[in-house]
Amino acid sequence: MARIQILKMVLKKMEDTQSGDICRVCRSEGSSDRPLFHPCICTGSIKWIHQECLVQWMRYSHKEYCELCGYRFSFMPIYSPDMPRRLPIRDVAGGLLSSIATAVKYWIHYTLVAIAWLGIVPLTACRVYRCLFNGSVDSVLTLPLDMLSTENIGSDIFHGCFVVTCTLFAFIGLVWLREQILHGGGPDWLEREDGGWVGGAQQQQVQAQPQVNNNLIEQPANEEVGGGDNNGDNGGGGAGDWNPLEWDRAAEELTWERLLGLDGSLVFLEHVFWVVSLNTLFILVFAFCPYHMGQLAVSALGLKHHVTASHFQGLVTTLCGYCVIGLCLVGLHSLAALLSLVKSRRVLGHCYVVVKVSLLSVVEIGVLPLICGWWLDICSLGLFDATLRDRQAGFRAAPGTSMFIHWLVGMVYVYYFASFILLLREVLRPGLLWFLRNLNDPDFSPIQEMIQLPMGRHVRRLVASAVIFGSAVLLMLWLPVRILRWAAPGFLPYTVSLHSDVQLDELSLELLLLQVILPALLEQSHTRAWLKAAIHYWCVGASWLLGLRSYVLGERAAEPPAGAAEPEEALPELGAVHHAMLQRPGPVGYQPYTAPPLFAARLAALVLLACASLATASLAVLTVPVLLGRRLMALYHGGPKPVPVHELYTAAAGAYLCWLTARSLSLLYCWRGHLAETVKTWCIIAAKCAIATLLLVGVIPLLSGLLLEVVLVSPARVPLDQSPVPWLWQDWALGVLYTKIACAVTMMGPDWGLRRGLEAVYRDGVRAIDLRRVVFQLAAPVIVGLSLALAVPYVVAHSMVPLFVTNPTIRLLVARRIYPTVLVVVAVAALVYFQVRQFSRLYEHIKNDKYLVGRRLVNYHHRQPVSQST
Repeated sequence: MARIQILKMVLKKMEDTQSGDICRVCRSEGSSDRPLFHPCICTGSIKWIHQECLVQWMRYSHKEYCELCGYRFSFMPIYSPDMPRRLPIRDVAGGLLSSIATAVKYWIHYTLVAIAWLGIVPLTACRVYRCLFNGSVDSVLTLPLDMLSTENIGSDIFHGCFVVTCTLFAFIGLVWLREQILHGGGPDWLEREDGGWVGGAQQQQVQAQPQVNNNLIEQPANEEVGGGDNNGDNGGGGAGDWNPLEWDRAAEELTWERLLGLDGSLVFLEHVFWVVSLNTLFILVFAFCPYHMGQLAVSALGLKHHVTASHFQGLVTTLCGYCVIGLCLVGLHSLAALLSLVKSRRVLGHCYVVVKVSLLSVVEIGVLPLICGWWLDICSLGLFDATLRDRQAGFRAAPGTSMFIHWLVGMVYVYYFASFILLLREVLRPGLLWFLRNLNDPDFSPIQEMIQLPMGRHVRRLVASAVIFGSAVLLMLWLPVRILRWAAPGFLPYTVSLHSDVQLDELSLELLLLQVILPALLEQSHTRAWLKAAIHYWCVGASWLLGLRSYVLGERAAEPPAGAAEPEEALPELGAVHHAMLQRPGPVGYQPYTAPPLFAARLAALVLLACASLATASLAVLTVPVLLGRRLMALYHGGPKPVPVHELYTAAAGAYLCWLTARSLSLLYCWRGHLAETVKTWCIIAAKCAIATLLLVGVIPLLSGLLLEVVLVSPARVPLDQSPVPWLWQDWALGVLYTKIACAVTMMGPDWGLRRGLEAVYRDGVRAIDLRRVVFQLAAPVIVGLSLALAVPYVVAHSMVPLFVTNPTIRLLVARRIYPTVLVVVAVAALVYFQVRQFSRLYEHIKNDKYLVGRRLVNYHHRQPVSQST
C-alpha cells in the first residue's frame, strides 16, 4: 500500500509538472522565492520566465527586448523601507557636488588630451622642423627655449598639423610597403642575391618560359632563371640572419581609446612622447637629409636658379635629394656585393626599394596629373580667350593654389580616361588594347610592379602614358577649339568672368545648379549605358566599313579571304605582342582574329577614323550644350539686351536638356509596344512626383528660407528705419541649401518619425512613390511647423500688440524684433527643459545609489510607464 501511495504521488507530481507553468529558459517551475513572470506579449509555453534567467539572458545577448515579439522588458525599482519621501538637501547637494567633481575631472583629462595631441605634438613638430631647416647651430641650441615660447603659437600649431600628417602618412606607407614585400616578394635581383626571400615564402623553382621577340614576355616575379640553391650565397636567408623587415608587433592589442587617452588613463603621455620622438626622427631622416643632399646636388649641377624660379624650392630640392640618395644606394649596393657583405647588401637593397617606390608614387600620383592639368589648361586657352602670360601671372600670384587646381583637374582627367578605357574593354575584342594596362585585372598591383620591375621600364611606361594623355588632349580639346574658332568665330570665348551689378540671379543659379540640377543628372546610370551602346555601334560600323570585324569585335570569319596573310606574317611585331599576351599568366584574355588583305593600311584607316570621330564628338560636346544653355538663359532673362551668364550654368542647363531629350526618346523606344498604358502609368507617377516636388522642393525650402530671413538675416542687415524687402527667389534658393543640410542632419540623428519617413521615401524611389506618405509623414508636419513659426509671431506683432501699445515706435520695434526674440525664448526654454531633465536624472541617480536595494520584473498587463525605469 505504501508503494502504491508513493507511486500515485509521483504520478500526480508529474501531471502537475506537465500541466503547470514553467520557465522558457531553464524549464523549471516557479516557487515562492523564484516566481514566474510574463514580461512580454508572448503567450503559450514561452509566456513565463524567471527574473534571474531573464537577467542572465539579457546580460548575454545585450538586448533589452524580447526577440520574438519585440516588446521591451520593464523593471520596477525596489527601495529600502527607510527611504524618506523626499531626499534631504544634504544628499542632493552631495550628489550634485560629486557629479560636478566627476565632470570637472573628465573635463580636465580631456582638455589635457586635446592639449597634448592638438597642441604639443604639432607645435613640437613645427618647431623641430624649423630648427633643423634653419641651418644654424644657434637654432639647435635655443630649441628648448623655442618650445616654451608663445610667439606665433597658433600658426605654428597649424603648420605642425601638416608636418604631423606628412610623417603619419610616411609611417603608414612604410608599414604598407613592408606588408607588400612580405606577401608579394621583392624584386628579382634582390631575391637572387639573397638566395631566398626572408620573411616571406621561399622561392619556388619554375620552368622559365621562352623569350619571344626582344623580351616581350614578362617573367614572373618569383621566377629564378638558371636555377640555383635557395640556401646559397654565403648563408643568406638562413634562420639566424637578421631580417630588417621583421618588426616587433607589441602594439597589436592597443586600442584607439588607450592610445589617445580617451579611456581615462594617463598612459597616453608615454604615447605622446613616442609620437614626438618618431616625428623628429622622420623629419630628420625623410626631410632634412634628402633636402641637404639635394641642395648639394643642385649647387653642383648649377641648377639653383631654375629651382628657385619654380616657387617650390624646398619640394624640388628634396625630390632631387631622393634621386641622389637612390643613386648612392645603387652604388653602395654594388660595392657591398663586391665585398660579399650579405647583411649590408640586403639592407641597402631594401632602402633602395623604399626610395624607388616613393619616387614612383610621387611621379605617378603627383607629377603626371599635374602635367596633364597644365597641358589641359594650355590646350584650352582658346576657349577663354586667355594667353600663357595670364596663366603665368596667376601662377606667380598664387603658386600653391594654381598647382593644386591644375593637379586636381589632371587627376579628374586621368580618372575619366581610365574609366573610358575600362568601358572600351567591355566592347572591344579581348587583347586589342594590349598596350594599356587592365585596371580590372585582379592580378594587377601597381605597388608590386613598382617593387619588382626595373626603373627603366617604369620610365618608359611614364613616357608612354604622358604621350597617350597628351595626344588625347590635343585630339579632343585643342583641335576642336581650333576648328570652332575657324568655323564659328563668334561662338567663343566662353563667359567665365562677370561684371554684373545684379548678384541675386548668379547666387540663385549657382545654388540651383549645385543642389538640384547636377545631383539629379549625375546620379543617373543611363549615361554609361548610352555611351557603351554608342561605342558598340561605332565599332560595328567602322569594322564593317574597313573589313575589320574579326579584329575589332572578336568575331571569327567563316573562312579567311583568298590571299589573306596570317597575323604574324602581316605584322610580325603585332603578332608577337599578341602571342606574348597569350603566354602571360593571369586572367588577361586574348581572342584570335583573322587578318584581311592590306591589314596595316586598314589599321591605319581605323586609327584615323577613331581620331576623327573623337574630335567630332568632342566638338559636339563643346558646342551643343552651351548653345542650348545660352538660348535657355536668354529666354529666362528676356529683354532686348542679353545678360551675360557664366558658361558653367549654360553648359549645365544644356547638358540637362540633352539628357532629358535622350531619356525621353529611350523611354518612347522602350514603350513602343504598350505606349498608351505606359504613358497613363507614367502620367500618374509624374503627377505624384510633381505634387511631391512642389511640397518638398518648393514650399518647404521657401518657408525655411523665409523663416531664416526674418529671424537672422533681416535683423542683422536692415536697420529699424528701413523696411526689409523679401526676395522670394533668393530665399527659396537658400532654403534649398538649408533643407538639404537639415535632411542630412536628420538622417545622421536618432531614429524618429521624420527620419523614418525620409528613409521610406528614398527607398520607394520615383516609380513606387507613395504620395500619402510624402504628404502626411514628411510635408504636412514640416509645413505646419514652419507656417506656425512664421504666422504666430506675425499675428501677435500686428494684431495683438496694437491693442495694448499705442506708441508706433514700440510697435515697429516689436514687429521687427519679435522673431529673434521668440527664437531666444524658445532656446532658453529648451535649455531650461534640458537642465530640468538632467536634474531629474541626477535626483533619480542619487536616490538609486543610496536607497535602491533591487529591481523586480514587471508583468505585461501590470506595466506602469510613468514610475518604472528600464
